[in-house]
Amino acid sequence: MKFVIRTQHLENYGAHDNDGKFASGNAYWKMKGGTDYIVQGVDRVQDALAFVAAKTMQNNIAWKEFPTEWLTYDEWEAHVLETCDGEYAEFIFDQTVTLDPREAQ
Repeated sequence: MKFVIRTQHLENYGAHDNDGKFASGNAYWKMKGGTDYIVQGVDRVQDALAFVAAKTMQNNIAWKEFPTEWLTYDEWEAHVLETCDGEYAEFIFDQTVTLDPREAQ
């Protein structure tokens, strides 16, 4: 079965010129999009979610990436086709990252 794990990226603009910390008043976080990961080779969404988290999650003073949504591949594909025009849907499909734990190093 295939699943799609969607992530959110956050960038801390305060970490570019200052220490980026909340305590010093220098944190300035902004949403910066995200990535859709197609995970194949697992039978349960929990396993897909854990694999994406292990491979991609970042949590530091300048950047964060974390899972926000999980769907079957069919649910995700239907949503993209329903909500995006043809050209944008193709862009979304082209931008996905496919992962397979069976091929992980």
